[in-house]
Amino acid sequence: MDSNNAILAISLLFSIWCATCVAQSSNVYNVKEHGALGNGKNDDTKAFQATWDVSCAVEGNPTILIPKGSYLVGPLLFKGPCKGVMAIDLRGQLLASTNLNAYTKNWVDFQYINGLVILGGGIFNGQGSSAWPYNKCPKKWSCKILPMSLVFSFVKNAKIKSISSVDSKLFHIHIFSSENFDIESVTISAPGDSPNTDGIHVADSTNVTIRDATIGTGDDCISIGPGNSNLTISNVHCGPGHGISVGSLGKNSGETDVIGLTVRNCTLNGTTNGLRIKTWQSSPTLLKAAHFTYEDITMNNVYNPIIIDQEYCPYVSCAEKDPSRVQIYDIKFTNVKGTSSSAEAIKFICSSSFPCQGVILNDIDLHYTGDARGNKTTTSTCANVHGKSNENVKPNPCI
Repeated sequence: MDSNNAILAISLLFSIWCATCVAQSSNVYNVKEHGALGNGKNDDTKAFQATWDVSCAVEGNPTILIPKGSYLVGPLLFKGPCKGVMAIDLRGQLLASTNLNAYTKNWVDFQYINGLVILGGGIFNGQGSSAWPYNKCPKKWSCKILPMSLVFSFVKNAKIKSISSVDSKLFHIHIFSSENFDIESVTISAPGDSPNTDGIHVADSTNVTIRDATIGTGDDCISIGPGNSNLTISNVHCGPGHGISVGSLGKNSGETDVIGLTVRNCTLNGTTNGLRIKTWQSSPTLLKAAHFTYEDITMNNVYNPIIIDQEYCPYVSCAEKDPSRVQIYDIKFTNVKGTSSSAEAIKFICSSSFPCQGVILNDIDLHYTGDARGNKTTTSTCANVHGKSNENVKPNPCI
């Protein structure tokens, strides 16, 4: 199923749910009727878990209603399979427990669900500021992983619309081994210096669509890990953060290819990278990253607007020195315009063992904002890359 058909299927599911959820009032399960207080102080974890367990066993289209209020909850496991299409109408705010000892892994886990709708305009508040000082992962290879806010594992036919996620302890939204997943009109925010607070991370998934989103975090606005196929990102406003990234790839054995990515009509503001593909050296597994299209992108004061980095190392130094074994090919950049806060607006550092192939630049217009001495010369850098450019590329292309 391609992305258009996947969206149609999810939209049909969404329409069916919307047509029945109001009429079937007996299928609405209010968390307050199961003991939730919503005062932001008392622990409402048991009430939320009980509400899910009851509604998941109901046939039809049950809706979990979370009214206005602030609900303090610890780790939640919303696990299927369920008997119907599950819906969560979030109108209030969920507050994550700040007690790190309460977590064995993540905050809100959705698993093994076929048919899921989350909407309502409410907020998932990870209360991450209390946890960020304990995150040592940006400096150490071996580190304790903090809990992610929303994790969707083995979920099919999902629609997430018009909700917000703020101040996650780690990733805001993580989609793993899922398919036919549509995220629309979400707002994700965390301070620009908050560590590893990726907006949306996708791994080992198929037919994922992210659209009409506003994301500003301390890490990638959207990060695409290994094992993905047929992803579409459109009309996303990104910043602050590290941009829209594929990778890092090639760190662990057993990783699989990333095939098919479209990024269009997006705006990046003040990010430390723009459109980035990053892979580790000394990759234990040979894999591919291919058939990517980036088009109609606006850069506003972005460092590294267009970058392929196959010598990725997030630490002071990395022991890995052998060339990356990730083969990158068929990558198209079209109509990417705006300003760069780095003199190098285009940077392709590819593997000497597996050079990048089929990299195409068309209608690129990027200008360096300049340094303290008034230098505004904009450059491009290439190593081990094969491709072509049309006659309308600025800065002067190196392919």
